[in-house]
Amino acid sequence: MFQGRVRLLKFKLTLAYDGTAWKGWQSQRSGLGVQDQVEAALAKLFAAAPRVESSSRTDAGVHARGMVAHFEIPADQFHMPPRHLALAINAGLPEDIRVMSAARVPASFHARFGASGKQYRYRVWNDPVMNPLLRTQAWHVPRPLDLAAMREAATHFIGRQDFRAFTANRGDVLEDAVRTLNRCDIVRQGRELTFVIEGGGFLYKMCRGIVGTLVQVGYGRFPASEVRLMLDAQDRRVAGMNAPAHGLVLWKVFYSPD
Repeated sequence: MFQGRVRLLKFKLTLAYDGTAWKGWQSQRSGLGVQDQVEAALAKLFAAAPRVESSSRTDAGVHARGMVAHFEIPADQFHMPPRHLALAINAGLPEDIRVMSAARVPASFHARFGASGKQYRYRVWNDPVMNPLLRTQAWHVPRPLDLAAMREAATHFIGRQDFRAFTANRGDVLEDAVRTLNRCDIVRQGRELTFVIEGGGFLYKMCRGIVGTLVQVGYGRFPASEVRLMLDAQDRRVAGMNAPAHGLVLWKVFYSPD
């Protein structure tokens, strides 16, 4: 890509981070956004101090395993073998944020607008006693859960529909709340439940609203069939609670082969 006489190189980053100490992905005045840390690390390597464009904006306390981002720099500032880029960036990052891979991509690549879908995973520890090793990675739900009812309720979320009842209010008017989910599964391994939610796009705190509601179905607060009524009502007040942030992980971002 050319900008005037300057030839730019574009790079794709895949990042993982523990969101416990951070105020979400997006840059903050406090400097406590994950984006701030990545951009500070890049500024140590490249005089252009590039901005980073991400595929998503995770909230405070939410983790990521497969966040995708991109940045551009003038070609004359890149003086290392491409395979060394991830290591070089990681040297300037705190230990709870890591670039898992870095690769050069065409100028047409865009981390956000090119994404075709995302997968989130949410972990619940379902036992009277919390596993201390998962205290920052899973929601502790001590009450017994009806897994069959939860799975029945989860089927109502599949498809293209209005998810207004499952998003948090940011104080503005939400004009378009229609999203498409193609997967809403619950996998149980011993005392751990993993909610796998996959779709083309997500509203603010939508995954947490879905998981919180399904857990409430699991302990009898709502019948499974009521999820359909919640969706139809398009009113956040009729749906269930938001699950805590710390159980949620942005697992993967999908791109078309093109």
